[in-house]
Amino acid sequence: MLRKGNIRVNKKRVKPKYKLKNKDIVKITNIKFQNKTNKYIDKNIIKLEKSILYEDNYLIIINKPVGISVHGGSGINYGIIERIRLLRSKVKYLELVHRLDKDTSGILIIAKKRSTLVSLHKQIRELKVKKKYLTLVHGLWSKKIKKVDLPILKNKKNKGINLVKISSLGKKSQTIFEIKKKYFNMTLLYAIPITGRTHQIRIHTSHIGNPIIFDNKYGNKILDNKINIQNLRKKIILHAYSMKFIHPNTKSEFYIQAPLSIELKKYLKSLNNN
Repeated sequence: MLRKGNIRVNKKRVKPKYKLKNKDIVKITNIKFQNKTNKYIDKNIIKLEKSILYEDNYLIIINKPVGISVHGGSGINYGIIERIRLLRSKVKYLELVHRLDKDTSGILIIAKKRSTLVSLHKQIRELKVKKKYLTLVHGLWSKKIKKVDLPILKNKKNKGINLVKISSLGKKSQTIFEIKKKYFNMTLLYAIPITGRTHQIRIHTSHIGNPIIFDNKYGNKILDNKINIQNLRKKIILHAYSMKFIHPNTKSEFYIQAPLSIELKKYLKSLNNN
């Protein structure tokens, strides 16, 4: 709009670096709202309403779908939190308690009160929030590997992409793994992170030699290309399956599970049949 002259200061064109001064008059003209965008938002809000697992006066728990960012930014106008604010427009306070990667599905908690956010953040810091993920990895996971204890170091952004690596200079990082089911050349695992480092489960499984299927950052593209995905979308198979914490209001233990998508259930069934 600046380039096109639709934003003027004191009836003149200005450059983006211009700093507004007292008594400057700003005029914005030719504003257009695209109906396609609004329809897109409405469509996803309806989907989001259906994905709510639990709600009370203190929090909302969503079974986050694959492919939706938790918040806007970096070219994304509307993430989960922006859509929830539209969906619950009468609620004054709505903030993300934690985050999930765009292509990770499952449990996502949103606080309706600041006191709720503070309480849950304290529990997360003190490692009192117990999370369990379900993931599908390449190869047959060894029964001997029940716990991975490898330090993780954050790399600087590489072309706008955050990456981590295993390094003795990194922070302590621990994940417990439980085998749920073995297939011909894949393993369905429960991953229970003790610590909460960035991409922890993804880098731990990759380092062991059993990368998560369709993980475009730490996975194995050669193995991924050999998979007959049928109707499955080519997205990382990592699902925040369950969570346990102390409810900020009732002070009692709260446990919740997020069911897998129909798409993923069908795919796992097809693996079982084969």
